Amino acid sequence: QVQLVESGGGSVQAGGSLRLSCAASGMIVTTYCMGWFRQAPGKEREAVARIYRGSLGTVYADSVKGRFTISRDIPKNTLYLQMNRLNVEDTAMYYCAADFSSCTSTSSRYKYWGQGTQVTVSS
Repeated sequence: QVQLVESGGGSVQAGGSLRLSCAASGMIVTTYCMGWFRQAPGKEREAVARIYRGSLGTVYADSVKGRFTISRDIPKNTLYLQMNRLNVEDTAMYYCAADFSSCTSTSSRYKYWGQGTQVTVSS
């Protein structure tokens, strides 16, 4: 069965960097749209970044554009989110998600989800 397991979260000071990983099993990451979502307390779940099936490109939320980079390592079957110049507003639970047939910013369209990894940015 499909399983997505996030790691790499933690606590970091503003201006620092983290790299989140999403290890996938039961599916091949290159054949799915994969995305990173985040949800802070009291806020809606937000699409942070997503990468299309194959080599069809990436898209980022305006709030992270230029600071975050989504990528995947096909041999390792792992999705990454490199986060640079973190700020307090980036504090959230970050989730890895995958879907075969769509690649939207709407979280309900994604079939598979990881358990999340917490990112906390302090000033």
